[in-house]
Amino acid sequence: MTIADRSADAIFADARFLYDDALEMLELGKIRNAAEKAWGATKRATDGLILARTGYEPERTPETSAELRLLAGRDSAVRTLVGRYYSRQGVLHGDCFYLGLCEPLEDTERRIRETADYIADAERLAT
Repeated sequence: MTIADRSADAIFADARFLYDDALEMLELGKIRNAAEKAWGATKRATDGLILARTGYEPERTPETSAELRLLAGRDSAVRTLVGRYYSRQGVLHGDCFYLGLCEPLEDTERRIRETADYIADAERLAT
């Protein structure tokens, strides 16, 4: 991890930008790209939460994952994000984007759309 040279607000803005891109890709029927953008939005929102709480911005996904688990161990409210984070990592990033296993589409689309709730919850927990 590195000491942040940007604000948590900027990282949350990036998360929302990626989420908007995910919705655009979804509307174009590019489910794999939409899934990856939604995963990126999830990771960035988690990075924003971590930065707000610790003063450090994770550089890589394993650091983000580890820091999220540490925060969840100290704050039960953060625990609500853990399953949702790993669901997006596994289904959107791993299965759909990398492997092309996006079926059932309704489930994948739901996860993409619900990323907005994840971002909002992470941002609320950052304050």
